[in-house]
Amino acid sequence: MITGELKSKIDRIWDTFWSGGISNPLEVIEQITYLLFIRRLDELHGLALKKARRTGEPIKRPIYPDGDDAKGRPYAELRWSYFKHAESREMFDIVGDHVFPFLRALGGDGSTYASHMKDARFTVPNPALLSRVVDMLDGVSMEDRDTKGDLYEYLLSKIATAGHNGQFRTPRHIIRLMVEMVGPGPDDTICDPACGSAGFLMEASEYVRREHPDLFHDAKRNWHYHHEMFHGFDFDRTMLRVGSMNMLLHGVENPAIEYRDSLAQSVSDEEEKYSVILANPPFKGSLDKDGVAEALTQSVKTTKTELLFLVLFLRLLRPGGRAAVIVPDGVLYGATKAHREIRRMLVDDHRLDAVIKLPGGVFKPYSGVSTAILFFTKTNSGGSENIWFYEVAADGLSLDDKRTPLLPEEKLGPRTSGDLSEAEHAKNNLPDVLARWVQRDGDEQKRARTEQSFCVPREEIVAGGYDLSLNRYKEIVHEDTKHRPPLEIIGDLERLESEIQQGMSDLKAMLG
Repeated sequence: MITGELKSKIDRIWDTFWSGGISNPLEVIEQITYLLFIRRLDELHGLALKKARRTGEPIKRPIYPDGDDAKGRPYAELRWSYFKHAESREMFDIVGDHVFPFLRALGGDGSTYASHMKDARFTVPNPALLSRVVDMLDGVSMEDRDTKGDLYEYLLSKIATAGHNGQFRTPRHIIRLMVEMVGPGPDDTICDPACGSAGFLMEASEYVRREHPDLFHDAKRNWHYHHEMFHGFDFDRTMLRVGSMNMLLHGVENPAIEYRDSLAQSVSDEEEKYSVILANPPFKGSLDKDGVAEALTQSVKTTKTELLFLVLFLRLLRPGGRAAVIVPDGVLYGATKAHREIRRMLVDDHRLDAVIKLPGGVFKPYSGVSTAILFFTKTNSGGSENIWFYEVAADGLSLDDKRTPLLPEEKLGPRTSGDLSEAEHAKNNLPDVLARWVQRDGDEQKRARTEQSFCVPREEIVAGGYDLSLNRYKEIVHEDTKHRPPLEIIGDLERLESEIQQGMSDLKAMLG
């Protein structure tokens, strides 16, 4: 959890950028990302030097080699620990003329981070601003993994609060709910085909680290965690850098976050590669037919992105793989042939586990679109028996544009400190979703359709044209109305008529 002191430091850095002339919040994040990466390179090189001195062996692959760069500057002077002490003009020249060209040439080392720095642009406008920001960042402790992660998460939250590029941020508590429900393990291979700032991958990494700490004592699993477990695709290179840095600062050494237009490029090399998919892909409406990978339209003839992504997820998952994905409500009840076919595939060909209806204001202020979370398992042989539905009425925040927390921080999200009271549950349903989810094959089967969650047999969904909208199956409780006896009502009407007549007589007398 970010402390007040750290938050105030980040706020000052943010305000310094804005007052210095960089007003695009994504550009602020991008420049901070570069500076954090440069600082991280210096730390790694410093650790390698200490190991070399301790063992007496030379560094095998030094980040900063001996000698000078192409412009005659010693590589040692490109390190953060050197230029942070330089006068502002010299610092500006070192970073702009030497460090950034050095970053762009780093791609050859094979790491995800280096590959995303090959087109790095230095846009800090003047020496004074750079000097102030370097001083501020240097004053932020980066030794603790949690602190580094919290720092970057808070920076990313500012993209949303600034009112720009909010589409890159799925609410963190919704991501946590989805990760908790899927429960990734140390042997899973996880993918987000529209990863943005890598929020899903980051939360999955934190979940695995927290729930399976012993994996780091196993050399094979440790390697898998740092190099093979996490995969993300995006076609926005800025977000690839941001997402990669997010994972680095949360302790993942080399995630596979790559440039890919998920719907346009062939996925033949990725088919049945992943055991978990977590995603909230962008839904832009329809694409040009020529801009869609042919393999995706073979199963479902459509150009609608929300349907194409579901086809993609099914192709990427290996048999037994599970997915939690956010979809617009139209996917649940759309009447086109393509809509019905993708729902039929989920219900008949695979196993549809759950439909979680989210409240309409979850993505405000950026969008008021109604959404749901689909949970399904790829089986290629069916398996849907009783589909579990839950209607989330409250997620802990107000559902207006302000999205104000309705409870203290420890009472928000899917995991809270202590049980919630009935009044608190009315403001945050997420812990209840998690508690009922684990009972979906047990007590949840007995719930009435009038409750917040219930199960629907596959046969009923098939008979309903594969409609997955919760309201189709939910039953409304009608309160008993007590009717008064007719003669009593007539008596009241007669008295009322008498009073009106008497009032008219009194009025005439007064006017008389």
